[in-house]
Amino acid sequence: MDVRLTRSGHRMIGLAMMMLVSAVIGSVVVAAAKSPAGPSTPTSTPPAAAPATPTKTPLPTKYVVLTFDDGPDATYTPMVLDILAKYDAKATFFEVGQNVRKHPELTKRVHGAGHSVQNHTWTHADLRLLGAAAFRQQITSTDQAIRAQIGSTPACLRPPYGGVNPAVRQRAKALGKDLVVWTVDSRDWTKPGTAAIVQRVLKNVHSGSVILMHDGGGNRTQTVAALPTILKTLKAQGYGFRVLTC
Repeated sequence: MDVRLTRSGHRMIGLAMMMLVSAVIGSVVVAAAKSPAGPSTPTSTPPAAAPATPTKTPLPTKYVVLTFDDGPDATYTPMVLDILAKYDAKATFFEVGQNVRKHPELTKRVHGAGHSVQNHTWTHADLRLLGAAAFRQQITSTDQAIRAQIGSTPACLRPPYGGVNPAVRQRAKALGKDLVVWTVDSRDWTKPGTAAIVQRVLKNVHSGSVILMHDGGGNRTQTVAALPTILKTLKAQGYGFRVLTC
């Protein structure tokens, strides 16, 4: 039988087809909305900044080396340390072993403040007058006393009185020591007066000078009084301060 649709029949079929298509599209949209989201693309984390390289304070090109002998002393060494700290100056302390034994906490304090601690024999003996065994005892005993406080062995040796001869040089070298004397002598140990100590240092100083003063071995009141003027003037003249490590 031949079936023919009327115009209204065509419209009904078209409407039904549109409704079916809409329903299918709607189902797809709902299903997509319910589906779990896929893994998100991870955001790249910027690389951690490299740690900054620590910078070292450059050594001054115009400088002096401040040295103090015969300590540590319970009265004067703390005064010297306080003045050095006030003027941001570093120094080298040539210490006598028997004084280190008496005041070990001061040796530790000197080292802890960033100063250099070096060997000045056990009893302030004139090394030129000693035999080989006594020489060795003077140096190694002091090394041991200092090492117990700072954790390292001094490599510099200052012979008392600046006493050097071929035997002293040879024996010091055998013990791995560099002999260190001075180029500017304040002669503070003569107690010439504060003004004289200041004048002797400032009149003779130049870049690279090794200045001799004392923080022990006697009354060092004049040295303590002279030190602020010396440091203030040297800094005003553009000097920095280096220490000896040999």
